[in-house]
Amino acid sequence: MDSESSSVPTSKKNRKRWLHIFIYSFFVLSCQATATILGRLYYTNGGKSIWMGSLVQLIGFPVLVLFRFFSTIRKQPETTTTTTNTRSFRKLSSFTTIGSVYIGIGLLVSAICYLSSFGLLYLPVSTFSLIWASQLVFTAFFSYLLNSQKFTPFIVNSLVLLIISSILLVFNNESQTTKVSKGKYAIGFLCTVAASAGAGLLLSLVQLILRKVIKKNTFSVVIDMVFYQSMVATCAILAGLFASGEWKTLTGEMRSYKLGEVSYVMTLVFTAIAWQVYTIGLVGLIFESSSVFSNAITAVGLPIVPILAVIVFHDKMDGTKVISIILAIWGFISFGYQHYLDDKKLKNLEGIPDLPVSSLDKEDKQAWR
Repeated sequence: MDSESSSVPTSKKNRKRWLHIFIYSFFVLSCQATATILGRLYYTNGGKSIWMGSLVQLIGFPVLVLFRFFSTIRKQPETTTTTTNTRSFRKLSSFTTIGSVYIGIGLLVSAICYLSSFGLLYLPVSTFSLIWASQLVFTAFFSYLLNSQKFTPFIVNSLVLLIISSILLVFNNESQTTKVSKGKYAIGFLCTVAASAGAGLLLSLVQLILRKVIKKNTFSVVIDMVFYQSMVATCAILAGLFASGEWKTLTGEMRSYKLGEVSYVMTLVFTAIAWQVYTIGLVGLIFESSSVFSNAITAVGLPIVPILAVIVFHDKMDGTKVISIILAIWGFISFGYQHYLDDKKLKNLEGIPDLPVSSLDKEDKQAWR
């Protein structure tokens, strides 16, 4: 009777956690595609400001305050064995360290947003999303260096397929059909690859920071990290917007927008909202599972964008791009299957409940204790 009664709360807790994961995954998949499409819509209809295209990815970060307010905050009790001076010194040292981390991560985020805006300006959205899928390759590489991620045959297969998928797009002649010069197409391609590499590094750093620097894996901690790094990134983008003088052209840009001034404002507003809902989903997945799992869900949603791009923007879908999409999907499936094997192995070895976790070192496993 005792075992049966104890299993009921555990089963209920697992169902609740899976419901959260489903909701967060829906946020990531739907809002990632929506935000990318809206970002391209801005440029297609007369938007020209790269700084503005970067800003809308970040400026909605105050929404995270409300999200944190409705989350459960669990504070760990402080030990009473240390003196007041020792605790004060540790708090100051911790504040300095964490503040430096937030600033560094925030500047990295601003660079990623700026580079991705360049890519979205010069590339068809379908091509952009397929190149962006290479972040899975960079995440695996940086996780290998920073988080002891293992390269299994399925992971290697996934990385090879995604690399080939991106390389195929180099030989595509889309610059001739999209009224973009080969030089700008190349710039857009390189900027998107660089942004993808930055995104892979960011996700690996988040996992490392939570484990090594902050040493806490609570929901409030993850929200605080994303909030402060977004605030730093927003300040950096705003500084660039005013320093470049682009802010002076925004009024004229709004007036000449093909869909009208109201549509101009609504496009930017809904883009900002979509990116923040996407961020909330990403944060939720990082907390419920890991940064690697959140990246896997992000990657799964990327093939959705090329399909929508064909419908919305009538992007050309030639044989090269079709093969690239097929290889990318194959790579995602391979990566996801390895994730499934890791999850199953951990449950069998340590009796961890039926939760999605990634392949990883002992410190990652301890986060569930």
